[in-house]
Amino acid sequence: MVSAALPSRLELDPPHDPQLAIQAANDARLNASKEIADSAEPARATVKKDSKIKAAPAVVVATPPNRWRQRAEGLIGTVLPPLLGLALLVGLWSIVSSTTGHSIPTPAETWTQAVEVFRDPFYRNGPNDQGVGWNVLSSLQRVALGFGLAALVGIPAGFLIGRFNFLSRMFNPLISLLRPVSPLAWLPIGLLVFKGANPAAIWTIFICSIWPMVINTAVGVQRVPQDYMNVARVLNLSEWKIATTILFPAVLPYMLTGVRLAVGTAWLVIVAAEMLTGGVGIGFWVWDEWNNLNVKNIIIAIFVIGIVGLLLEWALVKLASAFTFEEVKS
Repeated sequence: MVSAALPSRLELDPPHDPQLAIQAANDARLNASKEIADSAEPARATVKKDSKIKAAPAVVVATPPNRWRQRAEGLIGTVLPPLLGLALLVGLWSIVSSTTGHSIPTPAETWTQAVEVFRDPFYRNGPNDQGVGWNVLSSLQRVALGFGLAALVGIPAGFLIGRFNFLSRMFNPLISLLRPVSPLAWLPIGLLVFKGANPAAIWTIFICSIWPMVINTAVGVQRVPQDYMNVARVLNLSEWKIATTILFPAVLPYMLTGVRLAVGTAWLVIVAAEMLTGGVGIGFWVWDEWNNLNVKNIIIAIFVIGIVGLLLEWALVKLASAFTFEEVKS
C-alpha cells in the first residue's frame, strides 16, 4: 500500500530535484510489479498443477498391431458370409426334399451323382449321349458365335445412333418395339429362315444380345461432354478421329457394361433355345434328363449353368477393370 500511495504523493508534492523524482517513480513502479507478480504466482501454480493432472490420462501406450489377428478377421469377413449363404441353401434344399417325399433328391444324393458325372465329363457314346463337358462346350460355342455377331453389329450401330440425332430418332422406336420381345419368340423365325436348329439358336442369341450393346453404347456417346466435341470442331477433326480419340475412350465404360449384360442374356437364351432345338448342348442335356426322369442330373445342370455364367461375368469384370476406369470398376 505504501508503494501504491507513493505516485500520488509525488504528484501532489513533487520534489525540487527532477532526478530524485524520476528515481522515486521508478522505485514505485518496480514495487507494484513485484506485488502483481507475487499475487499471480499461486494462480500459475494451480494452472500448472491442473494441466499436469489433465494431461496424465492422455498418455496411451501404443501396442503393436497383431497382424495374424487382422488377417484372420479379414479372412472370416470374406469367407464366412458365402459359407453361411451356402449353408442356408443346403438347409432349405434338405427341407424341401424331406417334405416332398424325396421326389427332389437330397444334397448328399446329388453330390454323389455329381461325383459320378464329373468322373468322365468328356465321354462319347453316340451323337445324343455325350458327357456334360461336351454339352457345355457346344453351348459356349453357340454363345460365342451369336454374341460375336451381335457385338460386330451392335457396337458400331450404337456409335452411329448416339452420334447422329437423325438416326437416334429413326431407330429408337424400333428398338423400343423389338427389345421386349421374348427370346423364344425369335426361334421359329430362325428355324423358318435358316432351315436348321443350330443356326436358329445362334440367330436367337444374336437378336437378344444386340440390344444391350446398342443401347449402352448409344447412351455413352450421347453423354460425352459437349466441350470435347467443340474442341474437335475447332481442330477440324474427321469423324474417324472423333470416334477413335474422343468417343471411344469416353464410351468404353458404357460399352463394356452393355457387353456384360449381353453375355448374361446370351447364356440365358441358349439354355432355353437348346431345349427346343435339341442336339448337343447344356439345354438339351437338361431336357433329355427330364425325359429320363433323372432329377439329380437336372439339379447338377442347374449348378453347372450358374457356375459357367458366374465365370463369364467374372472374366468380363476383370477385362473391364484392366482399363482402370472408375465407372467400370464400380
